[in-house]
Amino acid sequence: MNLVKRIGIFKDNLKIAVRAIRSNKVRAVLTMCIIAFGIMALVGILTAIDAIKSSLTSQFTLMGANSFTITSRGMNIQAGNDRQRMRNHSTITYRQAMEFRKTFNEPAWVSISFNATSMSTVKYGSEETNPNVSLVGVDENYLAVSGYEIERGRNFSPDDIEMNRRLVLLGSDIVSNLFPTGLDPVGQDVSLAGLKLQVAGVLKSKGASQMSDDNICLMPVSTARQYFSRPNMNFNITIMPLNPVNLDVLTGQAEGMFRIVRNLAPKDESDFNIVKSDTILNMLLKNIRYVTLAATLIGIITLFGAAVGLMNIMLVSVAERTREIGVRKAVGAKPKTIKFQFLFESILIGQMGGIFGIILGIIIGNAVSTMLRSSFVVPWLWVFMGILVCFIVGVVSGYAPAVKAANVDPIEALHYE
Repeated sequence: MNLVKRIGIFKDNLKIAVRAIRSNKVRAVLTMCIIAFGIMALVGILTAIDAIKSSLTSQFTLMGANSFTITSRGMNIQAGNDRQRMRNHSTITYRQAMEFRKTFNEPAWVSISFNATSMSTVKYGSEETNPNVSLVGVDENYLAVSGYEIERGRNFSPDDIEMNRRLVLLGSDIVSNLFPTGLDPVGQDVSLAGLKLQVAGVLKSKGASQMSDDNICLMPVSTARQYFSRPNMNFNITIMPLNPVNLDVLTGQAEGMFRIVRNLAPKDESDFNIVKSDTILNMLLKNIRYVTLAATLIGIITLFGAAVGLMNIMLVSVAERTREIGVRKAVGAKPKTIKFQFLFESILIGQMGGIFGIILGIIIGNAVSTMLRSSFVVPWLWVFMGILVCFIVGVVSGYAPAVKAANVDPIEALHYE
């Protein structure tokens, strides 16, 4: 019976709260909008951040998330009396890279590559690209570790690398510029930096992401070494396991093997870097945390202003409905019932504004997700947090006006004009 009575009181308070909100539509809507904007800023920015995280993660996965690269590093060592010497060469030579590839027997793809130039021009007939094409010398394993795929044609073979064949793989942006008529570029001859090359294949587009590059040409590393030779050429070695393994263990094995290749003594510090593909991703995600914190602070500040506005509206509502309060007390309403009535009204306004703000935030956040070509994101944690925060705002803002209403003297309230 007690439960049925409480349900009846709840329904009565809901009806009175709805009627009170309808009688003061302008003030109630303005307060809801303030709360909605606060929640929208919070949920919208955090939804967009989740979309950015998802996009970054997927792009790094395409680039070979379970891989690492050995790169060069110059290191000065103190030899006493302020004298310094360079331990080994700062660059990784082709001989060292090939020796490592032959001796590293773990089940993994091992690719050798180097950046030949980033300002080359590709020509086909009368068509010509801008002089900003990146040219990379690669081996037959490069596509497997870099996330590129062949759309048409074929990849380089070991024979192509060994025979120094003049072949090239074109990025999708270059194909669209040089072959606007839809002609199949595979088998055609193009001119790159004055060198005539046959198109072996076309790379599949990686899309409009900032982490991808479709304005690129790949050629056999042996051919690139021959025609784009320069002093202190530096090569990169990328390793990606064939099967899921502990990347830290494989990294340690690769470091030990390359130390042998570099003729380092046990006491010498490694004079090269090992960069995991997820290191940059983790760094970016770590920096995004500060954006998340800033978005949270913006939302909290906006919600604080909304709480002050809601409290002001509730105080005005108590003053305007003093006679109503007196009538309800005269017919038997307890102070506790009056208090819960106004508190319920404040919570209802907060929840309505919060729900509206959550919907707007999800829409705005996923608009960013659409631009990033990411999947639809619903930050359920922040949705529930938004509902909880709006509930707290409603309770905090409505408690003082509710107590004031509950303490109104019924005799004075009936004489109130």
